[in-house]
Amino acid sequence: MKIVTYPLKGSWPMLCRRPASDYTDVDPVVREILGRIKTGGDSALRFFTEKYDGPIIRKFRVPAGEIAGSAALVAEELRSAILTAKENIAKFHRCQIPGTAVVETYPGVSCWQKSVPVETAGLYVPGGTAPLFSTVLMLAVPASLAGCSRIILCTPPEKDGRIDPAILFAASVSGVTDIFTAGGAQAIAAMAYGTESVPRVDKIFGPGNMYVTRAKEMIQLDGVPIDMPAGPSEVLVISDNTGNPSFIAADLLSQAEHGTDSQVLFLTDTPEMITAVKSEVENQLEDLPRKEIAAKSLENSMLILMRSIGECVGFSNFYAPEHLILATSDPASLSESIRNAGSVFLGKYSCESAGDYASGTNHTLPTGGFARNYSGVTTGSFMKTISFQEISGDGLRSLGPVIERLAEAEQLHGHRNAVTIRLNSLSNVRS
Repeated sequence: MKIVTYPLKGSWPMLCRRPASDYTDVDPVVREILGRIKTGGDSALRFFTEKYDGPIIRKFRVPAGEIAGSAALVAEELRSAILTAKENIAKFHRCQIPGTAVVETYPGVSCWQKSVPVETAGLYVPGGTAPLFSTVLMLAVPASLAGCSRIILCTPPEKDGRIDPAILFAASVSGVTDIFTAGGAQAIAAMAYGTESVPRVDKIFGPGNMYVTRAKEMIQLDGVPIDMPAGPSEVLVISDNTGNPSFIAADLLSQAEHGTDSQVLFLTDTPEMITAVKSEVENQLEDLPRKEIAAKSLENSMLILMRSIGECVGFSNFYAPEHLILATSDPASLSESIRNAGSVFLGKYSCESAGDYASGTNHTLPTGGFARNYSGVTTGSFMKTISFQEISGDGLRSLGPVIERLAEAEQLHGHRNAVTIRLNSLSNVRS
């Protein structure tokens, strides 16, 4: 990890640059996949699944019997852990369901807003070296609480053509209605455009590699919304002299092991902490099974010595990390100054892994600095709002002249007339 000492504010933009991703070779591949799935449906989906994942999939929809039987294939302790995580996620996301409040904006004029769910939500859960059942929970639980009538899940097959039972079990207990064996950019295309097997969805959620990320960005041009821009994982840790170096090092490595393009940063106002954390990172790295991945990630990472904790917070707000850990003596007070972060963890025992799995908050978060203007996934992400209003006769009598003046000033006489004709009608009724 690179050590940076007392950087001037003018150098912050350079220090906050994320590892660059080269999409030169990715974009043509993704465009081809999107185009062929759009016109070829299941046939194209089957072709790309065999090309990139290996198995030949005859039927993309996972049978109900296979889903129901998944519980028996998952160890009891893991089933229990998944259910505990699911309940905590549900508790946190249930409180996000918006209510309806009627506001009288003017005498006789009532306005209110109603939140309604996206009808069909499309969830993408990546494959890889381990089944990401936690992502199933993080997406399906709030989608179910929002009231989505259909929750579609796509995830790539293993080499034998099947889906890991832990993913199927997590999906079965969290409200997923349909599961399809499809991964990569081809799965995003299938949900965006629809195929003979996979229905077209209204909005797509979930993380993935650069092919999935680019596919999500491109399908927006065809009018299919997504959750947020996504990118490599990242964490920023701020600590004073009360921090525990071994805890901090473990937190840094927990994100570094995600991928070679992940980025981790440690900020402190205490020189001794830089030395201690660096030593701990090196020691713990040796015992990490994903050592090579984490080591590559650490090449993009930094230990930064600042003049004060306040300056550390200022840098963090500029960086806008996906995950922010405040390992200081008074993290609650410090958290009041946080303006840009995906998810914040307060105190030495609040490890980022808790948020990834089971504390209840969502781990689908903005990366790459998008925490400046995006939120993580919430129950509201699966909902949209419709505004309503009702104006009584007396309300129009009092507000109507205001509307007439405004419409006339904009030279929209049709708008003005829609009010005038009603006011004249009310005048006739009164006379």
